[in-house]
Amino acid sequence: MRMTPQRQLVLDALLVLEHATPEQVCQQVQLTTPTVNITTVYRTLELLEGLGLVRHTHLGHGAPSYSVFEHQHVHLVCHRCGRVVETPRAVMDELCGTLRAVHGFELDASHLALSGTCHRCAQERPRD
Repeated sequence: MRMTPQRQLVLDALLVLEHATPEQVCQQVQLTTPTVNITTVYRTLELLEGLGLVRHTHLGHGAPSYSVFEHQHVHLVCHRCGRVVETPRAVMDELCGTLRAVHGFELDASHLALSGTCHRCAQERPRD
């Protein structure tokens, strides 16, 4: 596949933003090229993901968040306040090993979102 100007713009936007919804990518691209529309961005993200250059993660409800493939970490998403914290992929090593040993399952934990309650919200929770 050849790298069209639109594809390069979308990839460059993701490199700047690190994580972004298609709408955020479109806004970034339109800063320099206002004629690029959201449909082009969606199609380009799908193509780039198919080529293994980007990947998406669902950080909760709504549009997926895209990032460049090399950007490997785990997202900790608070379902109370919506805060997202990134932690190194290595925190999943023990679970990956357990799944491999017990089930023969190879977990791709290179870009993953885990939902729970952040430290701040957990401290605010009333105790019984």
